[in-house]
Amino acid sequence: MVELAEGIRRVTLGLPFGIDHVHCYLLEDDDRSWTLVDTGLGLPDAEATWAPILARLGGPVERIVVTHYHPDHVGGSGDLAALTGAQVFQGRLDYEQCALVWGDEHSPSLLGAYFAGHGVPVDEAEQLGADTGSLRRRVRFARDPEPLDPGERIAGWEVLHLPGHADGHLCLLRDGVLIAGDTILDPITPVVGLYPGARPDPLGDYVESLGRIAALAPRVAFTGHHLPIEDPVLRAQEIVSHHRERLDRTAAALGGGARTGYEVSRALFPDGLPPALRRFAVAESLAHLERLVLEDRAERVDDAGRTTYARRT
Repeated sequence: MVELAEGIRRVTLGLPFGIDHVHCYLLEDDDRSWTLVDTGLGLPDAEATWAPILARLGGPVERIVVTHYHPDHVGGSGDLAALTGAQVFQGRLDYEQCALVWGDEHSPSLLGAYFAGHGVPVDEAEQLGADTGSLRRRVRFARDPEPLDPGERIAGWEVLHLPGHADGHLCLLRDGVLIAGDTILDPITPVVGLYPGARPDPLGDYVESLGRIAALAPRVAFTGHHLPIEDPVLRAQEIVSHHRERLDRTAAALGGGARTGYEVSRALFPDGLPPALRRFAVAESLAHLERLVLEDRAERVDDAGRTTYARRT
């Protein structure tokens, strides 16, 4: 556990993914109680990991805030609620998607079918579904959390809705400090992907969220991965520029004929990606393709369960 500023501590947990860690944050309230923001994956023995950390706080964890439903942020929320007795708070939309993705036993096969419809070879699509099914065992989310709405305050922190990386992504802001989740990262950029049942324009949502961060001008952002961002405004502007360039590259990848999201992803992202990372590459390519459709730079064709995109001339 690392103290980042007075009343703000960071806990870093390992992950078995391409990105090998996630940060959780502990925020001290005036009465010396604590708010835990995000919980990592569900652990085989959560108490063995968390009990020594909790013992060093000097006060109880009374609230758990989930920024978004991705497994490395929500996966341990049920365990931590049981361990601490704390109430879990989560956005309404985010919890709906959490329950759909991690609580429905049919979601892995639906996800596999979705990617197959966007050109992912059937064996790879089936593996993606199987991997998601395996991951569900590490996601022990808290059922029926207390709804947390944008504009509310929790323990003195303002709740912000900043979608893009996830439709219902929430952040906390207080005294120029942004607890950012995965909304803004450095040196990597957050995945902005299109998934079944999601909002139709995640990239457009994300660019708007980055504009809000720039307008709010926090002095520091404590993020879900990597180091704190000391100039969030500049980083937000850099990421907007990155996606403008990616849109142009996506349009160029369409060439002169119809392409699936999978084919476009192979042009934008390197070959040899493992299936889990190829899933993110396809989802991000689809988000950019849909943005091109909305900008009238491309058209989408749905035919017999297969979706392709073509460049508008």
